[in-house]
Amino acid sequence: MAVIHHTTLKPTKLELLTTWLPSRPWYRGGAGEPQLARAGGFRLDDPEGEVGMEFVVVADTGGAGPAAYLVPLTYRGAPLDGADDDALVGTMEHGVLGRRWVYDGCHDPVLVAQLLALIEGRVQAQDQDLSDVPDRDVTRSFTGDGPAPADLTATDRRDGTELSAPPHGTTLRLHRLLQPGIDGPAPLPGGTTGHVGGCWDLPDGTRARGLFATLHTTAGA
Repeated sequence: MAVIHHTTLKPTKLELLTTWLPSRPWYRGGAGEPQLARAGGFRLDDPEGEVGMEFVVVADTGGAGPAAYLVPLTYRGAPLDGADDDALVGTMEHGVLGRRWVYDGCHDPVLVAQLLALIEGRVQAQDQDLSDVPDRDVTRSFTGDGPAPADLTATDRRDGTELSAPPHGTTLRLHRLLQPGIDGPAPLPGGTTGHVGGCWDLPDGTRARGLFATLHTTAGA
């Protein structure tokens, strides 16, 4: 299990994301600087104990209207081999672990593999702030026939991030701009064979629930 260190970060995660988010095609905040606050999220454990993994939900009140974004991040003690420049969010100094390279988790094979394992029920989501505590607010489902291939290629689009493996007909869609479900959890899109959902805080202090990711394993999904 990952150990959560309550220590200093320079720059902070929100400071890194304030610079990085406006560069994404799915960001809706306009030309002004984001005004970010942490609104929720969860963690996953690396079986090898080397890579930190966190699904951060940030609320932005600096754009045309309040919005919440899902940002999977990985934290590494050295640069990720073979990663594109576009995958790096930035670097920070961790008060306990030293220099950390922070990546968009959609481009990190360790996070992609563990997200699929979560969807398939082989691992459990962990609390964002406490060590060895499962996050019971995270939901998941899987109706596929077997493990989905983890060799997925990430592409940022205006409506989110799509990870695909064309030969297998597998598509994993990350819902970057989060949409609260109305009167309960959001319905799954047609053709969905798996999902991850969760909760986050709205600016008025209430809690919302919606889809974080959906898996499609039918060719052409």
